[in-house]
Amino acid sequence: MTRSPSEGPSAPVLQVRDIVKTYGGVTALDGVSLDLLPGEVLCLAGENGCGKSTLIKIISGAEKPDSGQIVIDGTAYASMDPTDAIKLGIQVIYQDFSLFPNLTVAENIVLTSAIAERRHLYSGRAARPAAQAVVDDLGLDLDLDSDVEMLSVADKQLTAICRALIHDARVLIMDEPTTALTHAEVERLFVVVERLRARGVALVFVSHKLDEVLRISQRVTILRSGTHVVTSASAALDPSAIAQHMTGRELDETRHVSELDAGDDVVLEAEGLGLRGAYQDVSFAMRRGEILGVTGLLGSGRSEIAESLFGVLPHDAGTVRIDGKPIRLRSIRDAIGAGIGYVPEDRLTQGLFLDRSIADNIVAASPEQHTTRGRMLDMRSVREAIDGLFRRLRVKATNVQAPVRSLSGGNAQRVVLAKWLARRPRILILNGPTVGVDVGSKAEILGILRAEAADGMAILVISDDAPELVACCHRVLVVRHGRLTDVLQGDDVTVDAIREKVAA
Repeated sequence: MTRSPSEGPSAPVLQVRDIVKTYGGVTALDGVSLDLLPGEVLCLAGENGCGKSTLIKIISGAEKPDSGQIVIDGTAYASMDPTDAIKLGIQVIYQDFSLFPNLTVAENIVLTSAIAERRHLYSGRAARPAAQAVVDDLGLDLDLDSDVEMLSVADKQLTAICRALIHDARVLIMDEPTTALTHAEVERLFVVVERLRARGVALVFVSHKLDEVLRISQRVTILRSGTHVVTSASAALDPSAIAQHMTGRELDETRHVSELDAGDDVVLEAEGLGLRGAYQDVSFAMRRGEILGVTGLLGSGRSEIAESLFGVLPHDAGTVRIDGKPIRLRSIRDAIGAGIGYVPEDRLTQGLFLDRSIADNIVAASPEQHTTRGRMLDMRSVREAIDGLFRRLRVKATNVQAPVRSLSGGNAQRVVLAKWLARRPRILILNGPTVGVDVGSKAEILGILRAEAADGMAILVISDDAPELVACCHRVLVVRHGRLTDVLQGDDVTVDAIREKVAA
């Protein structure tokens, strides 16, 4: 039986010792070591590309190290394979959860266990009591007969946790578990995490949300450029200290917004905008050089407003004016023609051509801006645009011909941003611009947005990250149940005020 955290110190359930991993001459991990104790939450922190994902893959058997050891209960292994890792009690819950959407909650919980045990016959009815036992043990309210595709993101995550526990998981690695959760859902997840700790499960929590990291973890291990920087008790750290360890420099996360002239032109105006079933009676105006935030809970209508302005979900009520003239936004082509760019919430499926190069992605939205009078592509102009944005946005890659699929989340986001900056839109809409992005990249992306606004671009930021909105937005609009309920500006733009208005 696993020791409870209240019973005092225990031997590590898992250790990694001097792990080295290289890819084509590039060192991803350089002698990394860590210990994981029963009944603790260890946060694994670091910038995108620091080696976190590689380390997780090695622990779970998806990758083999070049050298080093994985030690479980005192037994050393040169490497794992996924089956061995599962049998030894190691489970990873990735951001996509890897669930079967067309199967029920109960089937998702028990099916992989049946496969791992090489059963030739599977009976959902016979397996249901095992799924119910896990759900009851964690005190969860999950409908076992509901298809997973009908669940909220939070309930999908809880289903994935139950699936891991039916394998008797002793080590549970959670990769960015709160990225798509509301504040209330995060609180619910943390209750489950504490229950797992009480059972003696050791958890590795990977997150860029540093306030959550410090709240839920007992220790923090920080990686930078493939090396171990520090492991410290969470109580001895604060967000700025973690950020400095991650980046090797101090980051300024205070509020920085430029002064707007009252006479600045109104670039975009929405009046009585509505989309049946999504939002209604939304009115606001954006001025030249303004960064305007829009926030609200998932399902509030915030994303649908952004997608209507880009022609993805055409509004069925109200009017949009650009430079004072009414304009129809019935398609993406209409929006682009009106000078609007859009960085989508899901950059991997909606914003990038993953198997194409960085260069191809950067110019994907603006080929006509690099043509000669004879309508031929001006390759010199293309190269200058690509190289300039590659350097300016500091994309971390060997060169512009590297496939986007090889990039970390933060660098992939920079490429999506570069794609639209190459087109020089008058209005740029960003939906979750720094989701899954580390603190260093986040600060740099916000700096780029400030610089673009200073040059006259109007920027609309859709986000539930209150500190991010405070750091860069002149005003913040709050959307609840499809309606615009509050406008915060000036000294009223604070983290507490935003969270209070969103939760009201």
